[in-house]
Amino acid sequence: MGEPIEEDLARLEKALRQLQIDWEKFFGGVERRPPTDQRSRVEAMLRKYASAEIRNSTLRFRYQGLQARYNTFNELWNKKLRALEEGRPISPRAGARPAPPPEPEPSALEAAAAEAATAAERAEARAARAEAARAVRIQDPGRDRAAVESLFQAFLEERRKTGESTAVRYESFEKLISQQAQRLASERGAQAIDFRLETKDGKVALKAKVVG
Repeated sequence: MGEPIEEDLARLEKALRQLQIDWEKFFGGVERRPPTDQRSRVEAMLRKYASAEIRNSTLRFRYQGLQARYNTFNELWNKKLRALEEGRPISPRAGARPAPPPEPEPSALEAAAAEAATAAERAEARAARAEAARAVRIQDPGRDRAAVESLFQAFLEERRKTGESTAVRYESFEKLISQQAQRLASERGAQAIDFRLETKDGKVALKAKVVG
């Protein structure tokens, strides 16, 4: 049986995905009222772990990714809602909210849901990479493989942005992380290491901070 937080995050992910679909229905004229109740439920689920310490790095990054994804979409929804209330276009080819179209066929709704889910997954992946680029806590590189992989993907993404070569093998990156973690554990008694990516003068560097 999975951890309670893992089950909560699965429910949160499902609720957030449904919230995105509900907003698209509202802005498309399918629904007349914005999904404020569903948004309140999602916010309550996010608040539950906002100040909690999530020790499992994989679950921590999953929560942070969902939180970043909600913040990004919520800002967009609020902008569209203000534009709608002020009678301004909410997209380059759309004016105020159009009149409700005929009730869509079930297949059309399913296709819209699938498309929204795919977009949500891409947004979650981008948010997770952005979060990983800020800081990743690793206790044991061998055990925290998901965290190392997340940091590696963020490392490649940052190098792409700076124009540096991305011809870096994961095995070499993992070996570097392991060597630094072992050295700091031996020299300074570190219980864990916070790894952070920093870009300076067009170069991406990996910084390590000891966690006692």
